[in-house]
Amino acid sequence: MIRIATLSDAKNNCRNCRLSSLCLPENLAQSDVNKLEGIVQRRKPVARGTYLFRVGQRFNSIFAVRTGSVKTTNLLANGDEHISGFHLPGEVIGLDAILTRSHPSTAVALESTSVCEIPFNDLETLGDQTPALQHQLVRIMSRGLLSEQSTAHLLTRRSAEQRLTVMLLKFSEHFANRGLSASRFRLPMSRLDLANYLGLVPETMSRTFRRLEAQGLVSITGKEIEIIDFYGMKELSFGAGADTANAATPDRTIHFKSSGMYR
Repeated sequence: MIRIATLSDAKNNCRNCRLSSLCLPENLAQSDVNKLEGIVQRRKPVARGTYLFRVGQRFNSIFAVRTGSVKTTNLLANGDEHISGFHLPGEVIGLDAILTRSHPSTAVALESTSVCEIPFNDLETLGDQTPALQHQLVRIMSRGLLSEQSTAHLLTRRSAEQRLTVMLLKFSEHFANRGLSASRFRLPMSRLDLANYLGLVPETMSRTFRRLEAQGLVSITGKEIEIIDFYGMKELSFGAGADTANAATPDRTIHFKSSGMYR
């Protein structure tokens, strides 16, 4: 039976973790997984609002999200925060700091969250001994880059409704890949955070949710989303009709790289 997506707990080791096919151990031989387990540090769950790392902090580790969710943010020149991504179980964060050895972004838990911390120096040493692990790390980095490019392409020059439906369908796909319900899931971020990421003002975000519900595409109860009409959602997401009327407004600025209600 498919479960409603709640980002519930995972097992306590790489071998038994239900996210193993989405994280570093993917396609690794069991002997290599055993070596990886020797360097992974499994943190206790942290509370909402806890920082995993901050912009400018020295880079020491990458993090694999096990349960919960994390947002990454950057500061704009005017001091405003802009959200570069939302990260759910099975995703690895901190890879963007490898080159400069300092974090270019801040990562903060959106809810009670547990992560696996992987010291990067230890990972590099292990990678020298285990080529398959090096290859897997490159694949993860490539997968993240492709996902970011895909999202940017799908959201560029689209209406508020199209941006929101694209994101809801991406969440649906994410949860389905983890054996959870593709049609019913709970969004971990606030309306304000989602609006920030999509380049919308909060009032537009609220109106857009109401329009999708009025069209019979979704049902919304607090933060829980039920997709009622997948065909209609996909047709809206990938069809024509990008919003050109407000091309000069803040709603047209999409930013890439506080709990609330959705109505």
